[in-house]
Amino acid sequence: MFGIVRPCRHRLSESMRAEWMAHLCGLCLALRGDHGQFARTATNYDGLVISVLVEAQSPRTEGANAWRRTAGPCPLRGMRTASVARGEGARLAASVSLLLASAKMRDHVADGDGLLARRPVAAAARRVAAKWDRAGARTGADLGFDTAVLVDAVERQAGVEALAGPGTSLLAITEPTETATAAAFGHTAVLAGRPANRAPLEEAGRLFGRLAHLLDAVEDLAEDAAGGAWNPVAVTGTDLAEVRRLCDDAVHGVRLALREVDFASKGQGRLAHVLLAHELERAVDRAFGTADCGHRHGDGPGGGVPHGAQGAFGPPPVMPPGAPPEPPRRRRGLVHGCAVWAGLFCTCQICCTDYHDPWNGKKREAWCDDCDCDCSGCDGCGDCCNCCDCCSNCDCCDCGCDC
Repeated sequence: MFGIVRPCRHRLSESMRAEWMAHLCGLCLALRGDHGQFARTATNYDGLVISVLVEAQSPRTEGANAWRRTAGPCPLRGMRTASVARGEGARLAASVSLLLASAKMRDHVADGDGLLARRPVAAAARRVAAKWDRAGARTGADLGFDTAVLVDAVERQAGVEALAGPGTSLLAITEPTETATAAAFGHTAVLAGRPANRAPLEEAGRLFGRLAHLLDAVEDLAEDAAGGAWNPVAVTGTDLAEVRRLCDDAVHGVRLALREVDFASKGQGRLAHVLLAHELERAVDRAFGTADCGHRHGDGPGGGVPHGAQGAFGPPPVMPPGAPPEPPRRRRGLVHGCAVWAGLFCTCQICCTDYHDPWNGKKREAWCDDCDCDCSGCDGCGDCCNCCDCCSNCDCCDCGCDC
């Protein structure tokens, strides 16, 4: 699964993690519902931001459940049901994701990556990409979104890259991507019935596209150099310090644009703010291998934050008391334990959801949840927008936690 917005589960509160998963699963199911099972492989982290933005701007006139439905058991959720996002936001995210995946597939074919270097495989990949282009256009047309802007941007990208050389501005190379993401972000305001949000969201989308392009280039720089693949940073000879400056400026620009967006409520805009104002910065840190948390605890009494500090969403939530400890689990025998292990593997629970060790009963994290980030610096905070007062004493952002 590709994408630059990959929040670590340890930085999200339980409710925010559930909301993020609802949009991710909603995107996956929207792809399946409109375009078939194979289209689910186009599910990506960045596409769900579209779904998040639509929901954040839309009034919930029919109650909190108007944008949710209960999905059936899925192996990727450990055969559990779940509340997932539905509606126009998920469908627009699916349309955009198909076109993004199509473009990425063509890019890999052009670079001759892996099996795509073989002609039969490359030909099959091109057919799938063309099919996804048509499918994304159909869904986009149903939602009033002209996907021709995205298709045109993808087609122009190859020409722009062919003309690039030493000294070419990176912004000239990222322009097609910026145009495509700006159109997608802007249309979320149209679907939500908030036309005044279109301009700032297009600006946020433009800068998001710039970040996606640059961070992908930075992360692939060593691999592309080893394989002789085209990379904008290497081709233009741009210094990494300059690339980092462009990325930092883009993150700051996204935050400024979000301040102009009128969300339906502060609560509904919370996840959008976390993903676009905070996780983008962490994505930049991750790509450049720098520290990803600037929280400084200890400025307030007892190492905490000053009493009475609060962010734009009011005081931090009062956490309920912890649950009582679970009673010790009975140990299973060899045969019974092996049978349970087999069940965990066959249902993908060991990969995709927390589970209890079949023999000793200890709770284990899913393999897919094993993050590579250092979450120790955020103990007692979780994320800036669930305890907004922590932002008044740290340099994690300059947006005042307007989440």
